[in-house]
Amino acid sequence: MDSNSQSNPDRKKVVVIGGGTGSYVVLSGLRNYDIDLYAIVSMTDSGGSTGRLRDQLGVLPPGDLRQALVALSDSSEIWRKIFAYRFDNGDLQGHNFGNIFISVLQRITGTLESAIEEASKVLDVKGTVIPVTFTNCNLCAKYEDGSVIEGESLIDESPTKRPKIQYMYLNPEAEANPRAIDAIAKADFIVITPGDLYTSIIPNFLVSGVVDALSKSKSKKIYISNLMTKRGQTDEFTASDHVFEIEKYSSCFMDYVLVNNKKPAPEVIDWYLKTDNVAIVYDDFDERKVTEARILSRDLLGDAKFEQNISDRVKRSLIRHDALKLGEELVKIIDNRLSF
Repeated sequence: MDSNSQSNPDRKKVVVIGGGTGSYVVLSGLRNYDIDLYAIVSMTDSGGSTGRLRDQLGVLPPGDLRQALVALSDSSEIWRKIFAYRFDNGDLQGHNFGNIFISVLQRITGTLESAIEEASKVLDVKGTVIPVTFTNCNLCAKYEDGSVIEGESLIDESPTKRPKIQYMYLNPEAEANPRAIDAIAKADFIVITPGDLYTSIIPNFLVSGVVDALSKSKSKKIYISNLMTKRGQTDEFTASDHVFEIEKYSSCFMDYVLVNNKKPAPEVIDWYLKTDNVAIVYDDFDERKVTEARILSRDLLGDAKFEQNISDRVKRSLIRHDALKLGEELVKIIDNRLSF
């Protein structure tokens, strides 16, 4: 069910584009404000529970969709916990219940669109979750040394530094979901979330029709800069490097860029350097002008501590944005209540 089908025409229409944890945090921060909220979600995930279901059942990847649905859920806490539950032993070890649920709905209803509609009813979703495409495609990266890696999970999980990514593409080419194009066309604001730059955010722009829709959109565009670099993808990237890539792949200029200015605890930074060889994304906008956007430097850092579940196949981030802080700053922009 589209919970925005009877939306108030006076409310601002806010489209959030991204995938994974970044989208989850942004949507969680915005869900309780009086806006019409649409989440356009990337569809190239091929790792972990999602990848296994995709390979074994032939379904489209459910993982990023599930995170968006849970973030927008207005159901009881138990349902949100059920959809986020990850099995830590037995034949289902590593699988997420929500991923399985959405995959079963795909098989029963025959389409992912119907599966999202049914899951939205169960979770009482406040907003609309839209897959960017229904094309079954793989994410590909070509590197400066000429090498090519196909598959989101293989690009994402790099044990060492790699050559710089020259360009990204989809195989096969993907057609945009018409509902995603319609949402972009009607948006008052478009928020591009933080997240893995090349494997969660940019894949949305690679879908045929999305860049054209963004270029034609009269919406104000907001990008939330990442907190940490990503090994094998954005090694040594600064904040301006991230914005440059976003504007290049989206073919449009940002109006606002939100950048965190609060430093995490030194011991947490040291942990990242020792275990992952990644670092805080350095805010270099005073030194390097690559965008015409207004740079908003704010405390956006979450205080919660995150520990890896023993069933997780990938390490979970310890440094994350705070959903409430993000929501407050975004709504200041939306309501034109900025202070400088």
